[in-house]
Amino acid sequence: MHKHMHKLLLGLGAVALAFAGVNPAGAQGTIKIGVINPYSGQFADTAAQMDNGFKLYMKQHGDTVAGKKIELIRKDDGGIAPDVAKRLAQELIVRDHADILTGFDLTPNTLAAGDVSAEAKKFMVVMNAATAIITLKSPYIARTSTTTPQLNYTLGTWAAKHGIKRIYTMVSDYGPGIDAETWFHNGFKEAGGEIVGSVRFPVANPDFSAFVQRAKDTNPDGIYIWIPGGAQPGAVGKALAERGIDASKIKILGQDALAGESAVKAMGEAALGIITCGEYDYNLNNPLNHEFVKAFNAEYHRNPDFFSIGGYDGMHLIYETLKKTGGKTDGDSLIAAAKGMSWISPRGPMSIDPETRDVVQTVYIRKVEKVGGELRNVEFDKVENVKDPVKERMSKK
Repeated sequence: MHKHMHKLLLGLGAVALAFAGVNPAGAQGTIKIGVINPYSGQFADTAAQMDNGFKLYMKQHGDTVAGKKIELIRKDDGGIAPDVAKRLAQELIVRDHADILTGFDLTPNTLAAGDVSAEAKKFMVVMNAATAIITLKSPYIARTSTTTPQLNYTLGTWAAKHGIKRIYTMVSDYGPGIDAETWFHNGFKEAGGEIVGSVRFPVANPDFSAFVQRAKDTNPDGIYIWIPGGAQPGAVGKALAERGIDASKIKILGQDALAGESAVKAMGEAALGIITCGEYDYNLNNPLNHEFVKAFNAEYHRNPDFFSIGGYDGMHLIYETLKKTGGKTDGDSLIAAAKGMSWISPRGPMSIDPETRDVVQTVYIRKVEKVGGELRNVEFDKVENVKDPVKERMSKK
């Protein structure tokens, strides 16, 4: 009886330790990283591109950090499914003994998993989801992508300072689109611009031509458009061409997805002159990016995108924090190591804001031009050391 009781107590002790974040795998020299992403469904390619980014980083830097082996455990959330993401995060920690959580393409899923990170005190690196409030969900979250306000507030301010005084805005009617609209409006109006009209259209299958005509009728200096990627940018390009919008007369502006690589291919000549803002594009002209694009193409036979760079830099942050902690994987040690960390990425200089744990980086302003017979995004202006404006304002209150 005594022997059985002793065994039972030992067993219960082990369970308590597992929940307390003491990882039995860690003792054997393995660090487990749980990756939650939509590996199937309509967002599968975004997950693949992020995966390509962190796989390339691991290929270049090895799979051992601070003397411990890195093991990835991938989980498919299948698309926008916060309940699924939350369950997967719990399983990764309790069943798989994951030390770190990462991936996170989609905002609703990221917010749900953030609760698990806070509860379990696990370091969580967000490689894409861009809603500003994400880092407030857990004190253990750091982000290596961007925030929607960071890009769109910067673009709004830039537009008003560069001769665009009257603008019409059109956005997808859901969280990210509304976030983008709000912060573009803030930046544009604060810099002296006037919004002459705005519309929100359904996320699924909007009839862009009617909205483009309405925008044209207000005779603006510019039209600002925010849409998700996928097939929609091609449809927008078609509507702009059909309604006779000349981008040299009425400026077309938007966030990076509006003129992403596949969007430009789908639009063809209609993409010429479109101005976008973003933290990364494969055409970015610096030596480190040239090397990155070359290595990425050699490995995956395609160009990297902003999902890829979020993954690449996310893995850099994980590796460097582990080096700094000497392989310690508790959330408090890792987040302390992440705060204030800075490095030079293929996207340029970037750092993790010690106050907000969010990314500080350069926002590039680009225009679609013909280069050597090909349509490309060409950077022609930039704003350096941009912080997330939402959290900047919160800290000033």
